[in-house]
Amino acid sequence: MSDQPFVIAGGGIGGLSAALGLARKGRPVIVLEQASQLGEIGAGIQLGPNAFHCFDALGVGDQARSEAVYIDRLRLMDGLDAQEICHIRLDEAFRARFGNPYAVVHRADLHGSILKACEEHALVELRTSHCVTGYAQEGSGITVLVDGAEPVKGCALIGADGLNSPVRAQLVGDGLPRVSGHTTYRSVIPTEQMPEDLRWNAATLWAGPKCHIVHYPLKGWKVFNLVVTYHNDVTEAVAGVPVSRQDVRRGFEHIHPRAQQVIEHGKDWKLWVLCDREPVETWVDGRAVLLGDAAHPMLQYLAQGACMALEDAVCLSHMVDAHEDLDQAFAAYQAQRVVRTTRVVMGSRLMGEYVYHPAGAQAQVRNAIMSARSQEEWYDRIAWLYGGTGLDDI
Repeated sequence: MSDQPFVIAGGGIGGLSAALGLARKGRPVIVLEQASQLGEIGAGIQLGPNAFHCFDALGVGDQARSEAVYIDRLRLMDGLDAQEICHIRLDEAFRARFGNPYAVVHRADLHGSILKACEEHALVELRTSHCVTGYAQEGSGITVLVDGAEPVKGCALIGADGLNSPVRAQLVGDGLPRVSGHTTYRSVIPTEQMPEDLRWNAATLWAGPKCHIVHYPLKGWKVFNLVVTYHNDVTEAVAGVPVSRQDVRRGFEHIHPRAQQVIEHGKDWKLWVLCDREPVETWVDGRAVLLGDAAHPMLQYLAQGACMALEDAVCLSHMVDAHEDLDQAFAAYQAQRVVRTTRVVMGSRLMGEYVYHPAGAQAQVRNAIMSARSQEEWYDRIAWLYGGTGLDDI
């Protein structure tokens, strides 16, 4: 392969993980981030065992584990009657089955751990205020076009530039993302402001007709992450807009008061309209390749957006190391990742419709089926996700 660097568009979790993975395989990398400084917005994210497999492969497993809160269970509550529908225990039996824990972490802390490892690696160069607008192929290399700056030459371009990726726009050309019609409101509050009877060491989801509420502890139990989502059929994509508590309340008047109190205790709410894209089979165009949300943006309902980007990064770096040329490496990467990520994209949509937001008889069916499963049956049901990364040999 060429000695030219890999150029990565995007300095989020996926882009930095790809940079670290390639650097650990001896490949020079330049990361181009459009923001003026590297960082992450948002709050908590959930990390399945598949994410911890990736952290270990990237050499940041110990740091990632030190930042995480290890919850006891995943808990599904009925938002109408405040009764538990089911739970999945995340104890030693879970860890033994899947080889790693399930945890929650603040997105900025996780990003910071990977960023620190990149900053300390001699083969990673980080450039901020560099907005990638496209690329031009030239023989065995690629020229990456940057708004207001000199083009950057490399052996390949990895588009890890998110939902509205300019790299994807050129490579796939599928227009604007699909607006789901679901609006998510997020808040983080000090633990002492969380209602005492809801301070559970669990990732708790209250499911109700066309809405749900999620909460779990973060940062060593210093704060609670609050996420409430309302299926309100909006048609315009919006991200990070401040809203009042009254605005948040509107979709949850029908929910049990015990769950509603989460909204009353939340402060500084911001909203996002959830979007994804139709899955595509082609992530590669010559020396350009997609990764993370640029390749397979998904709804939040399987809590796998960051996990899939991590898997992509580890897989891509492994394939580059395992093959003699980039054509073979990129083809192998695409072949290994497309089916798995498409299943997560489609599964996330189905979870939102049939588990998180159903009403009436459909909700009764959900409750009957999910409450009847044993812990072992639950482990069997989720094994494809947490035990099926395809990274076992990496």
